[in-house]
Amino acid sequence: MSAKLADAAPETTRERRKGLIPLLQKIQAAEGYLSPDAVKRISRKLKITENEVYGVATFYSQFRFQPPGQYNVKVCLGTACHVGGAHNFLEVMETNKNIGHGETTPDGKFSLERVACLGCCALAPVVVVNSEVYGRMNRVSFMKLIESLDPPSPAEQTPDAPESAK
Repeated sequence: MSAKLADAAPETTRERRKGLIPLLQKIQAAEGYLSPDAVKRISRKLKITENEVYGVATFYSQFRFQPPGQYNVKVCLGTACHVGGAHNFLEVMETNKNIGHGETTPDGKFSLERVACLGCCALAPVVVVNSEVYGRMNRVSFMKLIESLDPPSPAEQTPDAPESAK
């Protein structure tokens, strides 16, 4: 798909430079990330070096170079969310899924991003999973959300406490 998008790039030098960011955005929207192949195609089409493409793409935090997980979790750390305890959600992901900001679990199920503001301050603290917004979260509701997306297998569940003797 990136080949088609790269082929639609403008032809003049000035227009090519102006078209870099929108092209990066389109490819990431279509593929979920910017692959080395996509960067190479953009470079060739716009007649700029791959280093220039990477230079622009790495400057902006919106671009990623690894495929996102099946569940892309964005934790808002804007003022209202931070005050509401959103930092706890990052701790939950670090503890329970062993990932930090910008990382993806080895099984590809979860990726984690911290964002400055999602613009949902009235619902703080807020988390977005893929494109679904979850507001007024707390540590427990966040843990339940993550567990609902990836329920533990029967082998991972803790056995019920033994019944008391009759």
